[in-house]
Amino acid sequence: MDETQIQKKHITPAYILRKYFLFYVAIAVIGGSFYGGYLYGRKEVTLPFSSGSTAQAASGGRVLDAQKPLPDYLSKDVDFDLFWDVWKRVKGDYITKDTPDTKLFYGAVAGVVSALNDPYSVFFDPKSAKEFNESLTGSFDGIGAEIGMKKNQLVVIAPLPDMPAEKAGLRGGDKILAIDKKSTTNMTIDEAVTKIRGKRGTSVTITIYRDGEQKERDVMITRDKIVIKSVRWEVKEDSVGYIRLVSFSQDTAPDFRKAVNDLLSKNIHSLILDLRNNPGGYLDAAVEIGGYWVDGQTIVIEQYDGNKSEEYKGRARPRLQNIPTVVLVNGGSASASEIVAGALQDYGKAKIIGEQTFGKGSVQDFQNLQDGSALKLTIAKWLTPKGRTIQDNGIAPDVVVEITEDDLKEKRDPQLQRAFDELKK
Repeated sequence: MDETQIQKKHITPAYILRKYFLFYVAIAVIGGSFYGGYLYGRKEVTLPFSSGSTAQAASGGRVLDAQKPLPDYLSKDVDFDLFWDVWKRVKGDYITKDTPDTKLFYGAVAGVVSALNDPYSVFFDPKSAKEFNESLTGSFDGIGAEIGMKKNQLVVIAPLPDMPAEKAGLRGGDKILAIDKKSTTNMTIDEAVTKIRGKRGTSVTITIYRDGEQKERDVMITRDKIVIKSVRWEVKEDSVGYIRLVSFSQDTAPDFRKAVNDLLSKNIHSLILDLRNNPGGYLDAAVEIGGYWVDGQTIVIEQYDGNKSEEYKGRARPRLQNIPTVVLVNGGSASASEIVAGALQDYGKAKIIGEQTFGKGSVQDFQNLQDGSALKLTIAKWLTPKGRTIQDNGIAPDVVVEITEDDLKEKRDPQLQRAFDELKK
């Protein structure tokens, strides 16, 4: 990441805060190439029922200082006698007497977060937190697809190009009904990610339902190592430049710079930016890339509770501001893709063609807790420069062009063709 291209936050050894942006937890599915739309803060945070000592994560762990006086803000509004009453009844009356205290404890904490009814706010026990942190560094094995939540239903956001999920036939919008025959009803995104991940060469069976089909079906996918080249470019007919962004990952901004240099050196007169099935990535990459069209103006607004907000302005030299541009999007375009598409649409710098984008516009704060567990919590939402909310709404294209089953079978791309037609005008 080019740290000179983003607004820096205060950084100390005890508190490292980075801004990331994407579909957050499906990182584990795709193989660690992307980082999910959240503020990544490594903080030491004391758990509410702990004396400050680390709770034991082993099977025989204990909850320490269970009767410690509660903080004032809790004792005024919450009667924790009920909590301990239920705790004791479970320990004393449940048919299995050897349930570890730590299992109950972490389950209780997870319940607090799940009560928010926000699929992107999640508590990770130490084992899950370790796996999540590992997914943020380097690549590993997976199926190569982003997953998310739409109307309480797990769905495929985008299968990545040439990855196992795409080769097996998964498509953006597919509803995930079961994973290895286990129903996904009430399953969180993180639980699904954990079940889908696995060693290269092993298989996972995903039961999907696709709109327009009469019944559900099983798709068996063999996991593989996920390596993504996030930027691809070429000069197409009539000197039209073409850049496809597969993600907004660590190398995207410098690779995009190379693409622009190469295409401008070949005297392109217009450009197609393809963000289809791009699930997002680093926020700073989205802000830098948007800046190629927007001269120092706001790319995205981060809005917190109340009236507090922060604007992120383009810092790149606007070398494309006078290049006629079309942006291609679809239902697999999410997060950072929606930031770029929304900004260019707001400023009239590009015509957006394709289908409605996914609508992932919330910001998550990720904190490592003292015992190895972690908390990911939604703290803000993204707005376009004109104040349009991205979350749930997505970005509506200026020109709607759908791809049909027949188009896929015949390997036709009407969206790309419409982009050429618009540029010819």
